[in-house]
Amino acid sequence: MKKLEKKWMSLMKKLNLNLSSLIIIFLFSISFSYSDEKIIIQGKAIVLDGDTIKIKDEKIRFSGIDAPESYYRGKKQTCIETGNQVFCGQVSKEKLIEKIGHNSLNCKIEKNKDRYKRLVGECFLNEQSLSVFMVRNGYAFDWPRYSKKKFANDQEYAKLNKLGLWNMQFEYPWEWRKKIRGNK
Repeated sequence: MKKLEKKWMSLMKKLNLNLSSLIIIFLFSISFSYSDEKIIIQGKAIVLDGDTIKIKDEKIRFSGIDAPESYYRGKKQTCIETGNQVFCGQVSKEKLIEKIGHNSLNCKIEKNKDRYKRLVGECFLNEQSLSVFMVRNGYAFDWPRYSKKKFANDQEYAKLNKLGLWNMQFEYPWEWRKKIRGNK
């Protein structure tokens, strides 16, 4: 009887150990499937707009910000600076081109693409966020619909100091696009 009891106890210990191992493996795999790790894309960028670039044939839209349109549905967004009409989408695009130069970028890409099938993420030049740069210097805006006000302090800084577009009369890009869509 003692031998049978010892075998039974040994079998139960092995079963318990195997079951514990399976539970740990299961929990570990779940934690990885729900992690917030982002894909990194590195390389030299082609600037398409003040908030959109292309690296290695992948369009990347900067998350949480919106810049004036350099070209949208056949139109260019304009602003008024000292009484003159300015293509502010082009101004924003040129500021981003100037900032990046010929340098390589690192972009942290989010899991989901936008409705235009572009990758969405935040791109960095020497560890400096280009989104922060564009908003803080007044060439793009914190887009509360998507940003959760991540760039609100940078925008307030640009606004208080009348930097970039804050020195002009403008429409927020999302409002301008809505108006253009309405004028079909």
